[in-house]
Amino acid sequence: MSAPVIEWESGADLVVIGGGIAGLTAARTAVARGLRVVVLAKGGPLDTATHYAQGGIAVVAPQDDSVTSHVRDTVDAGAGLCDPAAVRSVVGGGPHAVATLTRLGAVFDTRADGAVARTREGGHSTRRVIHAGGDATGAEVQRTLNAAGLPVLFGAAARDIVTGPNGIQGVVVLSDKGFGVVHTPAALVATGGLGQLYASSTNPPGATADGIALALRAGAAVADLEFVQFHPTVLYTPGGRGRRPLISEAVRGEGGVLVDSDGQSVTAGVHPRGDLAPRDVVARAIATRMRALGTDHVYLDARAITGFAQRFPTITGSCRAAGIDPEADLIPVAPAAHYQCGGVLTDPHGRTPIPGLYAAGEVARTGLHGANRLASNSLLEGLVVGARVGVAAAERRGVRVRVRDIPTRVDHAADRTLLQRLMTDHASIVRERAGLEEALERMKAVTAQRRTLRTKPADTTDPRPETHPSAQLISGIEDTALTLAAQTVLLAAMARTESRGCHTRSDHPDPDDLLRQSFSVRLDDDGHPMLSQ
Repeated sequence: MSAPVIEWESGADLVVIGGGIAGLTAARTAVARGLRVVVLAKGGPLDTATHYAQGGIAVVAPQDDSVTSHVRDTVDAGAGLCDPAAVRSVVGGGPHAVATLTRLGAVFDTRADGAVARTREGGHSTRRVIHAGGDATGAEVQRTLNAAGLPVLFGAAARDIVTGPNGIQGVVVLSDKGFGVVHTPAALVATGGLGQLYASSTNPPGATADGIALALRAGAAVADLEFVQFHPTVLYTPGGRGRRPLISEAVRGEGGVLVDSDGQSVTAGVHPRGDLAPRDVVARAIATRMRALGTDHVYLDARAITGFAQRFPTITGSCRAAGIDPEADLIPVAPAAHYQCGGVLTDPHGRTPIPGLYAAGEVARTGLHGANRLASNSLLEGLVVGARVGVAAAERRGVRVRVRDIPTRVDHAADRTLLQRLMTDHASIVRERAGLEEALERMKAVTAQRRTLRTKPADTTDPRPETHPSAQLISGIEDTALTLAAQTVLLAAMARTESRGCHTRSDHPDPDDLLRQSFSVRLDDDGHPMLSQ
């Protein structure tokens, strides 16, 4: 395909791709150090996974807790694939990161004695999860960071990260002004996850694996993408698709109980912590029970929780919108795609081997999550690593760069509905070789005819945002990213012939010590994902 026609140019010391907790924290930190920063956000100020986060931030409590305890819980949940040094590094940075956020104006819930309130979630050995607005922690974090007055370009998507002999040279951007170039020696990928690979997800519509595609095409490696965490308890409604309301794990932390249609416990005898077992255990138990009973959901009984509506106002609103009173009724729930545990390979400071390329938040694989993320460690990671990237980016200040050649490529894009059906049917909670092979073959078939991304928008006079020319082109960028991510997930899932953490193979139901390692993936010379070890 031809390169896009460039209609504008600008420069920055750091380009941040993504407007959630990791990206905005990095931007704020970099600005405070005098760097010129541009933040690119595909949607509006609230179109982030951060905004929808409910449970809270896992951070070591001042009493009856320790860094060692939090590390142990994280490593246990990660099923053998966490990097213990990275875990200790990120967990140890939590208290300072939260204190900084509080100084910026974030308000967390408190107890009657004025101390910060803490709850317990699955996989945690103690109550260390702080929260805001009951179950609106993400919204409070997003509000605080949005209020920092950072330079954000909304409705803008990154098409390519351009590299040269000395690392990052710039970012090709699509905005309402057309295609442009931001010349920069540093770029942070903080685009969130890949939930839109699946028909039902807790993620916002923009979670289309953009950062995975950007980093791979820039020459970086990704790892652990086969570990897609399905949240055990998402509000079930018949025929529900797209972004589904989350029923926070904190509901179980406050006494909610999972039962099936016969009123029997779903997790009894499955794990010593029962309903507060790590997420992969609970999601797998629910899927197993639904399959055994031939049902498409189970129930969460929260009727014994006093003051439910005050403690969980967001969940109460979602339930009532579906005709459910959580203080009187059982809440129908089912697992849905929630979090990508792997991502772009980085160190605990967000650095990749490519000079000037960083990744932070859900899109990154720092070694914190391993094969299964511990509840509420995601906002923790975004705060800690985001701030570190803001500091690290100063290393590139003064590096002279300029984008002189715009990358050309042929893009492959599968129909999104078909892609989501293939991934939902064959790469969800329980997988097996035949299904993964079928999905891979179907993906190859539907992408065999090469599709080029238009570099000029189609003529249109429709003023609605969803049909704006740039919106059409952004959708094309998303489709190619989803297609590449789907192929990568399927490739890694095929290679992991064991069950570990979020990845369950019915044909290989046990973990294999020989596979207690991460699989990294890069692009070959033709732009196709390949295992690099």
